[in-house]
Amino acid sequence: MRVGHGYDAHPFADADASGRILVLGGVRFPGELPLVGHSDADVVAHAVIDAMLSAAGLGDIGTQFPDSDERWRGADSIEMLRQVSALLAEGGWMLANADCTVICDRPMIAPHRDQMQERLSCAAGGPVTVCGKRTEGLGVSGGIVAHAVALVVAGRQQ
Repeated sequence: MRVGHGYDAHPFADADASGRILVLGGVRFPGELPLVGHSDADVVAHAVIDAMLSAAGLGDIGTQFPDSDERWRGADSIEMLRQVSALLAEGGWMLANADCTVICDRPMIAPHRDQMQERLSCAAGGPVTVCGKRTEGLGVSGGIVAHAVALVVAGRQQ
């Protein structure tokens, strides 16, 4: 078994960000300020991706999905997570579990936690939990930050 840590942060876009919608953990948040990014800027999925890739020794999100590659412009990060799960399987690894902490004052994570966990877990091929934390006025008001940790194990679980 191996452990990996992932991190991602994206700033908020302007309110008129050409049709972008805030996406966290594969869940859309219409009416909230979207995040700036090459793909859909899903910081939750990105942190989980980085944690899984790190644990399996497969680089990071920038290695697998470079923002210099136009194929990933506007990409659905849940689909990227599915691809990472397949990469792990090819390398003989599978996700035992992952946990992601989302740091933001808006939106509230708790009402959407179950849906986020379901979407992430399905795409990752193992259980993914999500926890929301507010900054209580200390910062990060200009965007959203996420940290994740993943445990991967060799082979298939029984």
